[in-house]
Formats: sequence, structure tokens, C-alpha cells
Amino acid sequence: MKLHQLRYFQCLSHYLHYRKASEALYISQPTLSFAIKELEKELVVALFKKEGRTIQLSQEGKIFLDYVSKSLQILDEGIHAIQPKKDIKIFIYSYCH
Repeated sequence: MKLHQLRYFQCLSHYLHYRKASEALYISQPTLSFAIKELEKELVVALFKKEGRTIQLSQEGKIFLDYVSKSLQILDEGIHAIQPKKDIKIFIYSYCH
């Protein structure tokens, strides 16, 4: 499991649309799709339910999203805690708009 897969999962969970999520992440749709498939394969669970052209979080996906969101928030807080304090913050750690 890789950190970028978790960020991609969180963003796709927000948009529930591969094209919109991939645009927000500045990656291609195939890259996003592959990362999510690999994450699901590693977890041995479907995180999303496909219903025609739309997707929804599966029950397992809803549960996992809560843990992923908490984990990523803690990691981002850790990054901010160790960076030198500056008067002006230019870069914000947001991977999904």
C-alpha cells in the first residue's frame, strides 16, 4: 500500500467520478484507475461499487475512508510540525481540490 494510493482513494471518494478526480489530482484516468485497482487487490475488497457509469463507495470503502482520512490528516500535521515556520505559507498540502 502506497501513500499516493490512499490520497487517490480519498480524492475519488470525494468526487465519485474518475475523470473529475484525475483532473483534481493532475494525473491521467488510467493512472488513477490502476492505483485504485491495485489498492483493492491488496486489501482484497472492493472499495467502490460500479453502477453503470457512476460509482459509489462500498460499505467497506466507507469504513476505510474514515481511517484513511484520519491517517492522512495526521501525516499532514506531522509534515507541518517539522517544517520551519515562515511568515508566508505558499504551498498547501491539498492533493484533492
